[in-house]
Amino acid sequence: MSTETTAAAPVAKRVPTERTHHGDTVIDEYAWLADKGDPDTIAYLKAENAFTEVRTTGLSALRETLFEETKTRTQETDLSVPIRKNGYWYYTRTVEGQQYGIHCRRAVRDGETDPPMPADGTPLDGEEILLDGNALAEGHDFFALGTFDVSPDGRWLAYSTDFAGDERFTLRVKDLSTGEVLADEVPDTFYGSAWSADGSTLFYLTVDESWRPYRVWRHTVGTAAAADEVVYQEDDERFWIGVGLTRSESFVVIDSHSKVTSEVRVIPASNPTGEPAVIAPRRQGVEYSVEHHGHRFLILHNDGAEDFALAYTSADAPGDWVPMIEHTPGTRLEAVDAFANHIVVSLRTAGLTGIRVLPVGSTESYDIDFPEPLYNVGLDSNPEYQTTDIRLHYASLTTPDSVYDYDLVTRQMVLRKRKPVLGDFDPAGYEQYRDWALADDGTRVPISLVCRVGTPRDGSAPCVLYGYGSYEASMDPWFSIPRLSLLDRGVVFAVAHVRGGGELGRRWYETGKLLTKKNTFTDFVAAARHLVKAGWTSADRLVARGGSAGGLLMGAVANIAPDAFAGIVAQVPFVDPLTSILDPSLPLTVTEWEEWGNPLADPEVYAYMKSYSPYENVTGQDYPPILAVTSINDTRVLYHEPAKWIARLRAVAPQGSYLLKTEMGAGHGGPSGRYDSWKEEAFVAAWILDRLGVTP
Repeated sequence: MSTETTAAAPVAKRVPTERTHHGDTVIDEYAWLADKGDPDTIAYLKAENAFTEVRTTGLSALRETLFEETKTRTQETDLSVPIRKNGYWYYTRTVEGQQYGIHCRRAVRDGETDPPMPADGTPLDGEEILLDGNALAEGHDFFALGTFDVSPDGRWLAYSTDFAGDERFTLRVKDLSTGEVLADEVPDTFYGSAWSADGSTLFYLTVDESWRPYRVWRHTVGTAAAADEVVYQEDDERFWIGVGLTRSESFVVIDSHSKVTSEVRVIPASNPTGEPAVIAPRRQGVEYSVEHHGHRFLILHNDGAEDFALAYTSADAPGDWVPMIEHTPGTRLEAVDAFANHIVVSLRTAGLTGIRVLPVGSTESYDIDFPEPLYNVGLDSNPEYQTTDIRLHYASLTTPDSVYDYDLVTRQMVLRKRKPVLGDFDPAGYEQYRDWALADDGTRVPISLVCRVGTPRDGSAPCVLYGYGSYEASMDPWFSIPRLSLLDRGVVFAVAHVRGGGELGRRWYETGKLLTKKNTFTDFVAAARHLVKAGWTSADRLVARGGSAGGLLMGAVANIAPDAFAGIVAQVPFVDPLTSILDPSLPLTVTEWEEWGNPLADPEVYAYMKSYSPYENVTGQDYPPILAVTSINDTRVLYHEPAKWIARLRAVAPQGSYLLKTEMGAGHGGPSGRYDSWKEEAFVAAWILDRLGVTP
């Protein structure tokens, strides 16, 4: 039974505006909510927050219980596994009662080969604090780091901060030898940076008016930002750029990338004023990335290779690409990492991630084996080039985040740390499964599930079904401490690996974008129906959840299959995609056209997007209860999309129950502090449990 308290919902004023494209005129009564500077907008959002708080007041005790469960299961004073780089161990500490991490280092001592690991998370003897997030965040409701980059000689730290959540960072340089923060600061920068070999020069990024990173700048340490020079500017609005330093510390890499095409430039790190050299000119539809390895550049590419292949070219005179790993359909090569005597390839096959090792000078390669049927493995931070050990991150739905060191020569793996879960947690008390749903067109859709051992399969168990399905992002199995509070109350947690993601290779992505985007939505509905048919749950005990592009998924399935769910959680949801993608002045719009299509130029794309846009397709049908969560400073999915959606749902289908919660000082990722994030998750989880009929 719901514990919602009766209260009158806010009513958004209706101010009809018109737009016409391809002969189609659309009336938008709530477009005024896009004006964040309008006092009426702020007042409306605050009224929605107050309404949501009143309607969920009966869940306050449960929220507090869920928060405390997460808190008591978490080792609050903890220390990450130190990473070795250029004579130092680098690590991050957390302290009980503090929201943010403390970034530290300690010099490597004679004979020290293994990372020092105090079990209680206390500081290492001889530690040097580089940056204390708690001190930086003092007096601010939000705090995030964009860049954290130590120069190769270990003297300088480049770091950038955001105190609003809008991902506009102020870049600063700290002298680690004195602790002094230099006067040369740069506002409005983006993620990413790279140092020259001697640490005299810092490369960084800025964005254009549409929040697209498009300029690489060169900054000389100790000088004013006004003297900085543009190294490269990307004028094609479909492309965004990144900058970084190769593991060998030999080249600064400038990567220009659209959704389907890329172009890479390099600058010798020893000659930071040199002109960027193009590795291979861009060709529409060809993506490639570059890793430096001795006398050559390694090229991971999709030229005639849908799931990517690996090649190399000369580092002195880049030209033809010489094959190293041929294309194998169904085995998606995702990344390549070079070390002095080994090449490591991250890949996925049959829906699982994997690691392949190529010893230099040998024609034999091998894949690293892992024991569980469902898992997620990938390279962790590995900054050193001259090494025979690599650091791996491993997790599953039942195994907490684990850090391993793997010896590339002996092929031995050592567990360095498994994230502590305090209390009576026992992984053996939970079980994970891979199931498959059948989509309308006959496609088999994988579903990953986790539940308590002994959970009934008679349709009586409550269930949460999570989905995303865009940008070739894969929702690989992950462990969650807050999720334990659901599992221990008998809830099944499932992930639908729908098309549009990357779980089953590039084709899986290609058949869930552009004019096949609806496959993402129908796959999710098929997964929901299958869970019911297979006895995992029933429709009246199933809640759907997704965020960002997964929020678009939530809005779409609410329209096409409202009977399949007892509730829907949409976090920072992209529920008004047509309006946004029609406006090239908005953040990211032009770069998104190769993902969704260009409705401005193509009437077929316009009609297709309009046919699935959640906001455009609200009807008077019965919807399940919906909780939408957003943030006012989100620059990726603007807050007004869910605000407009909830307002229209209330007007067109007033019989339903709809809640909107807006974080008034955060961005796309929600609250920044760990305790605040736990409270936000407890809020959502309490609502879910209430919808599932799970009593406190």
